Amino acid sequence: MTRYVYDFVEGNKDLKDLLGGKGANLAEMTRMGLPVPPGFTVTTDACREYLRTGTMPTGLLGEVEHHLRMVQNQIGKTFGDPEDPLLLSVRSGAKFSMPGMMETILDIGLSDTSVAGLGRQTGDERFAWDSYRRLIQMFGKTVFDVPGEAFDDELAAAGGIGADLSVAQLQDLVLAYKKVFHAHTGRDFPQASHEQLFLAIGAVFRSWNAERATLYRRQERIPQDLGTAVNVMAMVFGNRGEDSGTGVAFTRDPATGRRGVYGDYLRNAQGEDVVAGIRNTMSLAELATIDPASHRQLLSIMQRLEQRYRDLCDIEFTIENGKLWMLQTRVGKRTPAAAFVIAAQLVDEGTITLDEALQRVTGEQLAQLMFPSFDTAAAPEPLTTGVPASPGAAVGMIVFDSDAAAAATEPVILVRRETNPDDLPGMIAAQGILTSRGGKTSHAAVVARGMGKTCVCGAEQLVIDEDSVTVAGRTLHAGDVISLDGTTGKVYPGAVAVRPSRVVRYFEGELTAHGDPLLAAVERLMIHADHTARLAVHANADTGADAARARRFGATGVGLCRTEHMFLGDRRVLIERLILGDDGALAELLPLQRADFEELFTAMDGMPVTVRLIDPPLHEFLPPLEELTARVARAEALGQDPGRDGTLLTAVRRMHEQNPMLGLRGVRLGLVIPGLFAMQVRAIAEAAAAQVAAGGDPRPEIMVPLVGAVQELETVRAEAEAVLASVLGAPPIRIGTMIEVPRAALTAGQIAGAAEFFSFGTNDLTQMTWGFSRDDVEGAFFGRYLQLGIFAASPFETIDSDGVGELVRIAVERGRASRPGLTVGVCGEHGGDPASVRFFHDTGLDYVSCSPFRVPIARLEAGRAASAAAGSDSR
Repeated sequence: MTRYVYDFVEGNKDLKDLLGGKGANLAEMTRMGLPVPPGFTVTTDACREYLRTGTMPTGLLGEVEHHLRMVQNQIGKTFGDPEDPLLLSVRSGAKFSMPGMMETILDIGLSDTSVAGLGRQTGDERFAWDSYRRLIQMFGKTVFDVPGEAFDDELAAAGGIGADLSVAQLQDLVLAYKKVFHAHTGRDFPQASHEQLFLAIGAVFRSWNAERATLYRRQERIPQDLGTAVNVMAMVFGNRGEDSGTGVAFTRDPATGRRGVYGDYLRNAQGEDVVAGIRNTMSLAELATIDPASHRQLLSIMQRLEQRYRDLCDIEFTIENGKLWMLQTRVGKRTPAAAFVIAAQLVDEGTITLDEALQRVTGEQLAQLMFPSFDTAAAPEPLTTGVPASPGAAVGMIVFDSDAAAAATEPVILVRRETNPDDLPGMIAAQGILTSRGGKTSHAAVVARGMGKTCVCGAEQLVIDEDSVTVAGRTLHAGDVISLDGTTGKVYPGAVAVRPSRVVRYFEGELTAHGDPLLAAVERLMIHADHTARLAVHANADTGADAARARRFGATGVGLCRTEHMFLGDRRVLIERLILGDDGALAELLPLQRADFEELFTAMDGMPVTVRLIDPPLHEFLPPLEELTARVARAEALGQDPGRDGTLLTAVRRMHEQNPMLGLRGVRLGLVIPGLFAMQVRAIAEAAAAQVAAGGDPRPEIMVPLVGAVQELETVRAEAEAVLASVLGAPPIRIGTMIEVPRAALTAGQIAGAAEFFSFGTNDLTQMTWGFSRDDVEGAFFGRYLQLGIFAASPFETIDSDGVGELVRIAVERGRASRPGLTVGVCGEHGGDPASVRFFHDTGLDYVSCSPFRVPIARLEAGRAASAAAGSDSR
């Protein structure tokens, strides 16, 4: 029979799949001999079974009772005892940290009779009644979905936060809470302690499928089928008076990575009070003055935990009457800057290797570091300064609730007293988050850091109402624009100008890494990534300027030059002439194309440049049919000769297509319009010959687009080879094709007979495989598909490994079987997506190509993919 419950002493930190992250780490701390309250973990297996059947798994309740007796023996108290009750906390704990997304219930086991016994045993009636009102509130919200506002209104009517209320006020508040509970549930608050416990466990299981938890997993790309464990632990109390309290600490600064101890402590409070941000906290340095013994013990434990986990640790603790208890630890979330700095520090300290350091950072984090920051020299006086909780520069209109943020069509800043898990949709939609309460460990700060959102917390000078915020005598309303600097904590009126990030300026060569911990860390890890990577990283570049920038960013070639982009602007008229049958247009285009290629080859001298022959849907180069028809009609109505418009209208009608993306484009265009591809091939060859004559080392490659049958490629290749043979002084030029039609992938073995290289055009391959257009679906059904979980992410952003990816694998295998040593790359924007880069590494591609800005991201991910594969092989 499946076992569903494990005591803390039975697990370890490597059992996260079974025990969840929190349970595995509680077990690890217990094994280390740290002061962890006794308890046990109900496994993720039990959760999945409960969610599948809707009932508790067979045998689970008996296992819980058995382990509960073990906790009672360790504590010396009995659960449900009216005179001296053992109280329990019930907390969720999935494999991956989901801060604030699922449920916690504290003080389980209190009832109308045991609350009096707790008061007598502790000699503190106020504490007992405060704990009871907390239980009713949390239990009602979590187990029976009682609206939190109903309890909040009663608390506000009683006079404020619980710590300010007398015993009599708390007793009245308990009565009020019980009435709220009954009004919304139709039943009395349960008095049986075991009923409370089992109802709480079921509620935590159900919270896995709560809307906010599902949304968070989708945002963070966490699998939806993992389930959560449930951790049941003996209560320890931070709300026992001034010698008690609760806190959250980090072994290094999660915002910057600086060494040291960072965190918040709240006297006479329970754990949820800190992360909720309802009351502003004191620093851990202040704890050293009010409880030096606990502070010293905490610092020692933090050092041991960081050594054990070999990483930044996030710790939750409670002090009860001067005794320190550890309630949780985990590898802490951090900002992108802190991730790079900490990884480099741990290498310097000999804690991890450079390969391990590469696994501690991600391409997504590097992308966030490349976003612009504020130009503070041009900034006005700040309105106020809060806690810099998550770096970045965010500009937007003020909104005061999550629904408004989620519905906004313009950039917004979510402004709240504090956030809670129900605010997640608005936090995702907003450019930044600003709160008047809370610190670096509040809900807003932790969630924002995890999502890479700019966040300023604890701006105490802000007075926030339902539809306005007042600060320094100035009142701002919804729709007013403000700017948040998450690095300094400053809040500015209006829109502050931005400047390139210093990471981008470093890649551009404007800054050096000397004396800058972040840039030094980025440089060190990028060097190791380049050294480790198997995949080369090329760039998509159509001009010399784009190519030069890509080279500065570390590209080792151009994987895609889109020649159709060279025909825009003033040259569009030449394409119109070509369509009208004017052969002279080709002669005029040749020198223009040749100059384009000379510029590109000069910028990438000594590196491969893959030039895609023109691939435009013709409608992009011709006036719209409706517009031409209207112009001709107006001319005829006025008795005027429509002239060239009339001739062009005839041609456009002749070539009009219902689905131009699937029509006359790519190789088909080159076969239908005689001389078009030949002109481009000649321009490439002559530009390369000129570069060779000037002492350069051009390495052009010609890529034929949209091939679906080998016969198409053979026809174009024969024409191209004849042209190349006629250009004296040209270097060897390889001819290959772009695999973007499913049939090309399936017949790759045939096509490889005529192609010296493949490059996957994953944008077109994706839309042709799925049967929907990337230009049309965003507003049609993508949002609903993401909501339903049909897509974890847009297949145009991250490669669909099961479908499109399978076509890539087939084409690589069949192509190389036909032509051993076939060079294979990818030139769709998937080439700069971190998850896709890892897929392309695993599939055996030779290079990825992406926009210049994403070249560093692809370089980092190529190195991470190689080091991860090497680590897996060594194991």
